[in-house]
Amino acid sequence: MSFIEHFSNLEDNRSHINKKYELLDIIFLTVSAMLSGAEGWKDIKQFGDSKLDWLRKFRPFESGIPVDDTIARIISALEPEALLTSFVNWVNEFREYEGQAVIAFDGKTLRHSFDGDRKTAIHSVSAYAVEQGLVLAQCKSLSKKNEVSTVMELIELLELKGQVVTADAMHCLKKVTKAIDKNGGDYALQVKNNQGKLISEIKASFHKIRRDEPQLIQS
Repeated sequence: MSFIEHFSNLEDNRSHINKKYELLDIIFLTVSAMLSGAEGWKDIKQFGDSKLDWLRKFRPFESGIPVDDTIARIISALEPEALLTSFVNWVNEFREYEGQAVIAFDGKTLRHSFDGDRKTAIHSVSAYAVEQGLVLAQCKSLSKKNEVSTVMELIELLELKGQVVTADAMHCLKKVTKAIDKNGGDYALQVKNNQGKLISEIKASFHKIRRDEPQLIQS
């Protein structure tokens, strides 16, 4: 299935009078520009102007490239969850073709996104395809404490069959591992003191192996 087919089901809420620019043209322009390093609407507009001949190899762009405000208005009017689902489905298909293996979940707090009270800071969780160097999806989290819920949502979105999921100790939980396993993935998770019983059992197991079968542990 092509890029366009993955995004063709998105609902265009504009009236027919205001449809000078085709929705799929603008989506293709926006995604292409962002994958090429664009960081804002003006960058996307500049990319479109400079790469119009290339863009027209895939889409008509009969009315050319709109101004940056128009691009922002068209994209912002789309249902965010539907847009994310279309993008993730396209990336999943691409990853399946490429045979990617490791997906890393990583939570970040945006610098300077709070004013005195860290509770107001902006948190996000990204799913990163390590071998390909591609961010598969990124979701806003209500807070650092809500990262697990956000990761659970991403696990349901992403194609995990045959993939290895990595994450920090916050996500070393039964419900996370069960969700990954249910979706056909494997996992390599950190264990720290937040899982006291588990880390004690791991240490005891390694101690026993070093004592009784040291040849099994490579230096």
